Amino acid sequence: MKKSTTKCAKILMSVWSVLVLCTAFLTVTAFATNDPLTVVNNLSDFIFSAIKAIGIIILGWGIVQVGMSIQSHDASQRSQGFLCLFGGLVIAFAKEILAAIGAI
Repeated sequence: MKKSTTKCAKILMSVWSVLVLCTAFLTVTAFATNDPLTVVNNLSDFIFSAIKAIGIIILGWGIVQVGMSIQSHDASQRSQGFLCLFGGLVIAFAKEILAAIGAI
């Protein structure tokens, strides 16, 4: 019983050692860019893409609300739907609007 436990422990220790050595020596080096401005621009593009996706979702929900309000003849739901629709448009095109007024 004692020999099988130590043999199993030795096998586990050698497998563990091989895994540690593989992760230490077989890694890929990631190089940073020399220009920090490109990193900031990439982050800005990513954030504006996420904002655009949220705006498109809100725009779609506004279209659904307007369609449901036309079907049910509900004026308050229709106004809420148009507010969602126009709000989604503003959010979806926020980067273009900011570029047009010169803020970006």
